[in-house]
Amino acid sequence: MTEIYSTFLLAESGAAGSPVAIQSIWDFVVKGGPMMIPIILCSLFALSVFVERVVVLKKRSVIPPEFLDGLHAIMRDANRTRKAALAYCVASESPLGGILAAGIKRLNEPVAVLEKHVQDAGERAVALMRKNLRVLTVVASVCPLMGLLGTIFGMIEAFQTVAASGEALGKTELLAEGIYQAMITTAAGLLVAIPVVIGYHYLSARIDSLVAEMDRMTLDFLEEHAYAPMSGDLAPTNGDGVAEHPAADEVVTGAADVRTAAIGTSSGLGA
Repeated sequence: MTEIYSTFLLAESGAAGSPVAIQSIWDFVVKGGPMMIPIILCSLFALSVFVERVVVLKKRSVIPPEFLDGLHAIMRDANRTRKAALAYCVASESPLGGILAAGIKRLNEPVAVLEKHVQDAGERAVALMRKNLRVLTVVASVCPLMGLLGTIFGMIEAFQTVAASGEALGKTELLAEGIYQAMITTAAGLLVAIPVVIGYHYLSARIDSLVAEMDRMTLDFLEEHAYAPMSGDLAPTNGDGVAEHPAADEVVTGAADVRTAAIGTSSGLGA
């Protein structure tokens, strides 16, 4: 793109009898003036944030392979305890593990309590996944403004130079040279902002996809285990660690209510 732009400038300057042109990217930066420095720094900062989020949001980091199958196996094993399930979730060091750990801690408490804790865990997980994304929106908004400011400064300088030169009268090429150099910062600001906006929406779409999948897995997990009869440490509790064995009709009622809790989880994760 810079080479095309340089060729165009060479053609124009050749027609005007002046050899002024941008010969390289470094020349492009230098002719842009002091405002090019913060624009370049913003571009490097945005690039580092984008790369860091791409690494963090790998699917295997957010939803480890075979994690849910392993957790189901622990929950179905009468010889395993609730502590074993929680330890398994913590060991995964993943957002999904954190959400399901919150559900396991409150498995057989009232639906409202279970739903609230899972929603809170989901919101915290989403907040961590969206960490630093606001930086990209700030860079995308500020870079064009910095480019425009640099252009204004450049044009002020160009007009000042022409006004102060007694030989500038009638020589429009002197003014044109100052104006095209002043426009460089606007072009640079847009060249930074456009990829940053694309990167932001790419990451947002990736997060939405991962959240939707985590929500489905959480729904399936709660529907199977929230009110299923369990033994050992996985036995139903009243929230204080005291074993509580509901009657058959209460188990049925709980199984019906758990869908409501999971649907609530869906809206919570999507917040």
